[in-house]
Amino acid sequence: MEINQITEKIIGCAIEVHKFLGPGLLESAYEECLYYELKNCGLFVERQKPVPIIYKEIKLECGYRIDILVENKVIVELKTVEVFNTIHEAQILTYMKFANKEIGLLINFDVLLLKHGIKRFKI
Repeated sequence: MEINQITEKIIGCAIEVHKFLGPGLLESAYEECLYYELKNCGLFVERQKPVPIIYKEIKLECGYRIDILVENKVIVELKTVEVFNTIHEAQILTYMKFANKEIGLLINFDVLLLKHGIKRFKI
């Protein structure tokens, strides 16, 4: 499956979750429901995937985790914030770097229309 097809399915599933639940819940609730929707679409999905930090020649297990990894290709970071700020963008870009993934989606469920809460990243 191509990256664009995967991200299209992810966004469709996220919209479905947001339509049903609306804004105002904890991030963990959206994560659980999005995981369910993605699995129902037949996608390979991992939750809370550890991301080690590579410093020079050592690998550090520091407790960082990707919210959702889809098809071992797309990182999905979920937020429930009033607005994205630079730290959210830095977080997903860092995860993409250390996990060696080219595509990431930052999704904020605390918006009235989900299309206003989605940012796609490519490195």
